[in-house]
Amino acid sequence: MILKLYFAFLKIGLFSIGGGYVMLPLIEKEIISVHGWLTPEQFIDIVAIAEMTPGPIAVNSATFIGYQTAGFWGSAFATAGVITPSVVIILLVARLMKHFYENQWVQAGFTGLRPAVIGLIASAAIFVARTTLSDFTAVIFAVATFLLLTFTRLHPILVLILAAIGGIIVYG
Repeated sequence: MILKLYFAFLKIGLFSIGGGYVMLPLIEKEIISVHGWLTPEQFIDIVAIAEMTPGPIAVNSATFIGYQTAGFWGSAFATAGVITPSVVIILLVARLMKHFYENQWVQAGFTGLRPAVIGLIASAAIFVARTTLSDFTAVIFAVATFLLLTFTRLHPILVLILAAIGGIIVYG
């Protein structure tokens, strides 16, 4: 199980460009659809915890999912799996990038990747919305959070605290 976790997250880390939110659809497919290690609801709970804790969401998700499925060593191996490609790639890219960054093909590649990253983030948002927005009250929470973060200067942590308090009042 530990090696399965390592290789599952190695694959996720290897094919994710653009950061943690881009990895969410890949994590969801691999963990829920391919291996069946978690339910969609458990996955969403882990993503929520991973977002609230310090550090990159992909690393936090790997750590929590690894722990949920195989304890401490599952956590360690899932985390190692998800960061291995990034560590190797960043060492190679850092060495080569100063020579090739101004190249028109490299610039064109980055220009093509940026909108693809937006598509992956949107896909993750739709997955989370389908799983989380199960009733009208949840939709109100989501819209209120969006509006507060978009049109006020409230800190995201304060908005999360308000949402938690609202959840306790409404659902508790």
